[in-house]
Amino acid sequence: MPLARSLSMTSLNGLPQWEDEDLPVEDLLLFEISWEVTNKVGGIYTVIQTKAKTTGDEWGENYFLIGPYFEQNVKTQVEFCEPPNAGIKKAMDTMKSQGCQVFFGRWLIEGSPYVLLFDMGSAAWNLDKWKGEFWDVSNIGIPFHDQEANDAVIFGSLTAWFLKELSCQFDDKPNIIAHFHEWQAGVGLILARSQKLPVATIFTTHATLLGRYLCAASIDFYNNLAQFDIDKEAGERQIYHRYCMERASVHCAHVFTTVSQITATEAEHMLKRNPDVVTPNGLNIKKFSAMHEFQNLHSMYKARIQEFIRGHFYGHLDFDLEKTLFFFIAGRYEFSNKGADMFLEALSRLNFLLRVHKNDVTVVVFFIMPAKTNNFNVETLKGQAVRKQLWDTAQSVKEKFGKKLYNALLKGEIPDLNKILDRDDITIMKRAIYSTQRHCLPPVTTHNMIDDGNDPILNTIRRIGLFNNRTDRVKVILHPEFLSSTSPLLPLDYEEFVRGCHLGVFPSYYEPWGYTPAECTVMGIPSVTTNLSGFGCFMQEHVSDPAAYGIYIVDRRFRSPDESCNQLTQFLYGFCQQSRRQRIIQRNRTERLSDLLDWRYLGRYYMHARHLALSRTFPDKFEMDLSAPPKTEGFRYPRPSSVPPSPSASQPSSPHHSEAEDEDEDERYDEDEEAERDRQNIKSPFSLGAVPQGKKKQHGEYRN
Repeated sequence: MPLARSLSMTSLNGLPQWEDEDLPVEDLLLFEISWEVTNKVGGIYTVIQTKAKTTGDEWGENYFLIGPYFEQNVKTQVEFCEPPNAGIKKAMDTMKSQGCQVFFGRWLIEGSPYVLLFDMGSAAWNLDKWKGEFWDVSNIGIPFHDQEANDAVIFGSLTAWFLKELSCQFDDKPNIIAHFHEWQAGVGLILARSQKLPVATIFTTHATLLGRYLCAASIDFYNNLAQFDIDKEAGERQIYHRYCMERASVHCAHVFTTVSQITATEAEHMLKRNPDVVTPNGLNIKKFSAMHEFQNLHSMYKARIQEFIRGHFYGHLDFDLEKTLFFFIAGRYEFSNKGADMFLEALSRLNFLLRVHKNDVTVVVFFIMPAKTNNFNVETLKGQAVRKQLWDTAQSVKEKFGKKLYNALLKGEIPDLNKILDRDDITIMKRAIYSTQRHCLPPVTTHNMIDDGNDPILNTIRRIGLFNNRTDRVKVILHPEFLSSTSPLLPLDYEEFVRGCHLGVFPSYYEPWGYTPAECTVMGIPSVTTNLSGFGCFMQEHVSDPAAYGIYIVDRRFRSPDESCNQLTQFLYGFCQQSRRQRIIQRNRTERLSDLLDWRYLGRYYMHARHLALSRTFPDKFEMDLSAPPKTEGFRYPRPSSVPPSPSASQPSSPHHSEAEDEDEDERYDEDEEAERDRQNIKSPFSLGAVPQGKKKQHGEYRN
């Protein structure tokens, strides 16, 4: 019997180093299986796409992704090539010889990982046979009308078939690791285990099926986790078969992971297994060489948003755009889960506060949530046309004015400003002014909604009365479509739009991770999240004063909805009280948190899960070294001491707050000194203790 290889991990320069140098990756093949490989459906696509480079750097030519083949996606995303591994090519040829279309190539994203794609249509004739086989091994029946579940059976059966053909070609090595994401890929895991394939399996749930359904029904989910009759709840929602597929995948996997501690607690009750490892989601962080570069981007894209506002509010533009803040919420149109209901209520209260205190700040709030529409509405398009017309008029008058001024100066004369504009110029300008007259309020939505009367956002706007009146200090714009740089209204990509805003607001009730606030953070934009989102919990644990770094965390777990709404309102009102200088300082701090979300660090959680799976699947070859756990400890960013840490603390203590006091605050702040303090306090935040065989981790032991 060969000696078992030690998989203990130590830290070197903040990055993990495996002690056993006799464990070359060429002895292993890693496959990640997901319905969202080259196929964007939701957030899992972002996880896999952004993680690919880090995983590829670790595994090189032995890293492969498996997904479904959709021609419209493949045409623009995949470059076909021959497999570098003879065993993979032989397994593909075997499947092709039996009528299944299998494609291989490189996914054209950062890292260019290999992808293996199954054509579902070419194998659909096997559906009834494969559903029968799945029933035989799991006693889970799949209704004929559930297209998504049927596709999952086809995809899973093809995956298990491929893994079987591949593993049959290998004697002792390479060993295979198969990492399955979400229930759509879980059938392949169940079949692989039932066939006793020599494959180390990992299953990651990014959100539990039942949890999402229950939260969408406005149930007090987190306070009643232990009380739910799981089978009854799944049956009433007609997802019992999907729930069984998910739960079976969880229990069949050698290693079960999820993306956050809050989802780990949920999975323990919904799926009846405590995750072995929590694997937080990261991003590829591209740092700017100079600190001010992302601030310049903010200014540039803010100006583009201001242009849209000039058109949208033509005739009602009686507020100062230099004192206007842009807030936004974005994501799937899940009114309660994403916290849009609480956000709107908080905006109503914020509007009241700003009006009562006669604040000169105006807040424009964007809702970027896709819904069914009949294209742009006429009033919104007209606004942008009027703005462009006014711009053209101003440019023509300016050109004539400039020529006359130039000629007068050449003659050594000071021009008579009363004569420099003739009657025609005055007439043109008057006509331009009259064209801005408006007999209706600026629209609250940019598109014609198909079901306007039943739209929850529009109905709430009607209830709270935020109709973009002149007296409102909070203006609302619903943009029920994803942003695009080719849009005739707001020609910005999502990233450009985020950079131009001042604050992202995501008061989610159900958010297993939360990529939207994470993306804000890496772009240096402050955001609001909650302690029910994975991102919010992660930041609470690793930042001693999150608000000082532009991460405002609303307590939605231990407070009543009304108290949470009041807390959110205070966060928003406090942000409005900040000076421009304070916002710049805060953006600098927010951007410095981006290292926490870099896959170069967070990828080691996946690394740990893979080695744990190897030790459980092949105990004779691999074992976790229990005597040498990592020496790294968690860290917390310290609370900056140079300026008040939060907007509420930054408000003047008396009505006679002077500019001199502001200058004193500016003098106390030293950006380089503060950045150096952060660097000195950064240690590796990851403690990945090994799990002894036969002993499960207790709840909470894998805190991130």
